[in-house]
Amino acid sequence: MSSIHIDASDGAGKFAAYYAPAKGDHAGENAGVVVLIQEIFGVSASLRQIADEVASLGYHVLAPDLFWRQEPLVDLSDKTKEEWDKAFALLNGFNQDLGIADLKAVVQLARNFPGGNGRVATMGYCLGGRLAMMMATRSDADCNISYYGVGLDGLIPELPHVKAPLLVHIADRDNFFPAEGRAALIKATKGNPLIHTHTYKDADHAFARAGGTHWDTRSAWIANGRSAEALAATLG
Repeated sequence: MSSIHIDASDGAGKFAAYYAPAKGDHAGENAGVVVLIQEIFGVSASLRQIADEVASLGYHVLAPDLFWRQEPLVDLSDKTKEEWDKAFALLNGFNQDLGIADLKAVVQLARNFPGGNGRVATMGYCLGGRLAMMMATRSDADCNISYYGVGLDGLIPELPHVKAPLLVHIADRDNFFPAEGRAALIKATKGNPLIHTHTYKDADHAFARAGGTHWDTRSAWIANGRSAEALAATLG
């Protein structure tokens, strides 16, 4: 497994990021970089699979280990109660502001990444979906993509700070993001030319988790197609 190490901006140390180099027919000398943001399961086998798939679109992919301040290199699945319990414990101990600081450090590195073109997008799932929206309001990333983020309605006051394209994928059966919150977010983003919000009928939370228990093929393909289109438009 290929990885790089990044200096934390607060001087707390270095953290790892899984690295998938650009490949496939569209890979070139100057490829954009996608910062892939983890779920509560860490930089898991599922996330690494997604990273490799995004790399096949012709982009370099960096998936940083955001739980490193609690436990480095967490790699869990959604298959057992023990893993779920550990994942939620890590989530409860996670400082989102420090997570955003770490993601900004990754974006800064990605701007000057060898073989890159200076353009950077973030794309996150679950916890990462929330962090991707926070990066849309708090960072200079060129594009941000959020898959079934949690508590997104709490970020509505920050939406005026969005300055780059933001793509939001919402599952309409997501118990981690109640219906009233989803409705509030959709209303708040309506008419904003930079924000595109899509709801996926009959899809549950984590419908695009590779190999996950709630995988929904139709919804995942449609959402991933929209994400690929957004990446192509902003990263080249």
